[in-house]
Amino acid sequence: MARKKGLAGLLWRAALTLVLLSVALVLPFRWINPPTTMVMLERSWQQRGTDYHINMQWLSWNQIPRHAALAAVVSEDQNFPNHYGIDIKAIKKAIAERERRGSLRGASTISQQVARNMYLWTGRSWVRKGLEVWFTGLVELCWPKQRILEVYLNIAEWGDGVFGLGAASHYHFGIPASQLSNWQSALLASSLPSPLKYNPASPAPHLIERANWNLGQQRMLGGTNWLAPLR
Repeated sequence: MARKKGLAGLLWRAALTLVLLSVALVLPFRWINPPTTMVMLERSWQQRGTDYHINMQWLSWNQIPRHAALAAVVSEDQNFPNHYGIDIKAIKKAIAERERRGSLRGASTISQQVARNMYLWTGRSWVRKGLEVWFTGLVELCWPKQRILEVYLNIAEWGDGVFGLGAASHYHFGIPASQLSNWQSALLASSLPSPLKYNPASPAPHLIERANWNLGQQRMLGGTNWLAPLR
């Protein structure tokens, strides 16, 4: 009996330590801008020995054009203001589409993508998916929605070594993010599912189609005022 109690106590302390460590990895970035992410570190490791380098220029929330933020939300997670990290409706819709078409479309929320890019490795496994759900919950608990979107727009991959909206606008269009047009923002957002495949500066027909759809969805939602409730 004493041995069982000792083992239970040990497991409880181990679990508590893991929870506190996880919170310590997430909570500070509510206020501190992350200098790097796990995806950036992994990309750098994969390209070691080459001239590969990370290009990231941090933009505060007030420096991010609202039409660019809206374009990204429309492209990646239109239920972002309403869910708590996991969009059950989007998952059910993706599963139904897989049964109908035989292919599985992405159903990851912006919060999941932030958790994955910040804390986890690329690739797929059940362990990684479980950790993704755990860190997504912590991100949603510790950060307000506005901060989640701000971090997302600064760490999203937009090309080979290009991370964040600031670097992407310079890399693809040769201008600062503050000068992005609605069309350019829609092209950047529409390339997010495959940022290493699409070139927003020289868009293929499929990307143009997606960007036009993005602009239409923005109008349907009522424009940038739709983002106003984010805090």
